[in-house]
Amino acid sequence: MRIVQAFLSIFRLRQRSLARALALSLGSFMGSLRLAGFPYIENLHGSRWQIVVLILAAWGMGETARCLHRKWDLYHAGILILLYTDLMILTMIVALIALF
Repeated sequence: MRIVQAFLSIFRLRQRSLARALALSLGSFMGSLRLAGFPYIENLHGSRWQIVVLILAAWGMGETARCLHRKWDLYHAGILILLYTDLMILTMIVALIALF
């Protein structure tokens, strides 16, 4: 019963969830690559739908920032590394949009 409650906590938007943040960020990055035509390097192009993916990635970064603790510890350092990763994802999505 405890595992089901932990799985369903991802869908509770008022609670902090690092799993939801990672799913939003990585999912939006993979979606942006697919929208740009990634597997075929010669057909790379921008798409207007990537703006929606950019908003989802920004939401994922916000969710990651919500998981920060006030007191510094190793968990806080890990969240900061994830925030830098989210920033790189946002930058890559903007670069793929600029191909248009």
